[in-house]
Amino acid sequence: MGLAESLPFVRTRVRRKLIICNRIDGHWGWYEFIAVLGGKVLPDPEKIGVSSDDLLKMYKAMVLTRVLDRYILRLQRMGKVALYAESLGEEAVEVGVTQALQPRDVVFPTYRELGIYLTRGVPVAEILDRMTCTVDDPLKGHEFAIFGDKRFNIVPAPTPVSTQIPLAVGYAMAAKLKGEKMVVLTIFGDGATSKGDFHEGLNFASVHKPPVVFVCRNNQYAISTHISKQTGSSTIAQKAVAYGLEGVRVDGNDVLAVYLTTKAAVDRIREGAPPVLIEALTYRMGAHTTSDDPKRYRTEDETQSWAKLDPVSRMRDYLISKGVMDEEADSVLRSEVEREVAAEVEKVLQKSGPDPLVIFEDVYSDPPWTVLEQMEELKRMIGIQRVVRR
Repeated sequence: MGLAESLPFVRTRVRRKLIICNRIDGHWGWYEFIAVLGGKVLPDPEKIGVSSDDLLKMYKAMVLTRVLDRYILRLQRMGKVALYAESLGEEAVEVGVTQALQPRDVVFPTYRELGIYLTRGVPVAEILDRMTCTVDDPLKGHEFAIFGDKRFNIVPAPTPVSTQIPLAVGYAMAAKLKGEKMVVLTIFGDGATSKGDFHEGLNFASVHKPPVVFVCRNNQYAISTHISKQTGSSTIAQKAVAYGLEGVRVDGNDVLAVYLTTKAAVDRIREGAPPVLIEALTYRMGAHTTSDDPKRYRTEDETQSWAKLDPVSRMRDYLISKGVMDEEADSVLRSEVEREVAAEVEKVLQKSGPDPLVIFEDVYSDPPWTVLEQMEELKRMIGIQRVVRR
């Protein structure tokens, strides 16, 4: 039984109805499209096997991601953040896949994963320290726009596209050899599927069957390159077939569909099933990064057509329609999240930056004489600057 067939409560749409969520380029696929939200009759929480607590947890994580995302963007415009890749419109993918994992499972992310960090339990303050490079930055100013920490089983994201994919496969293979009952999840964009790392990773996984889930967040654009110019395949999911693996396509603006599909895949893989490729079809509402201007390569009409499928609004409407919360509870939740984030932003703006000497840390356990010489030279330069400033 395939993954889609194992989810009998999930509504599937095939070729003639993919227009609901893939209406921009007329490039229709033959793959089933797994979705929960969006239909005329929505399933009750009991039918899909998700508790009210978990529903509210996912919704709050999505709201928190949206609010913090907007604050970080403003901080970048203020010159407090070097570079930022927005998560606007993609919160359902980030929160849904992470909610499906257990704490012991390991995530190999890319650089657009704010929702993954928050759902994994990373404190807002720590994310802001990282983004603004304060004295409390957990990565001590090394790199930018990325995060990772062993405490949360998140491997630091790479800046180059797709390089985390074969690493995730190798990590999963090691876990299999050691007999550890854990799953590795790696997430990447549609542009990564044109890189050799993607194909090498899937090929190795198809042969050795390590416990790994591949999640392609198809947000339609690899920077300015539209998916129609990225691949001749009707779907990303079908690329799994060439490697003897199962591929499924899910509504990436439907957090319940993402969560349930990922959880089904993770649970099966944990028990020894082969790896799975999940294509989450969504849309990048914001710019690629803060150095990008999407108005140069896409129209406002295109963006607005996808805004009608906003994942946060769809989840909100579902929860209210099913009596999980009412509009007043939603207003209270949003106000609390706004206050929490605003308070942390105020705190981080009062912090100083890291000591310049941290650039020598976490590289050598026993620094060679050349590095020690450079360190002493920097200390003298800093001392001179401090005297001049007085």
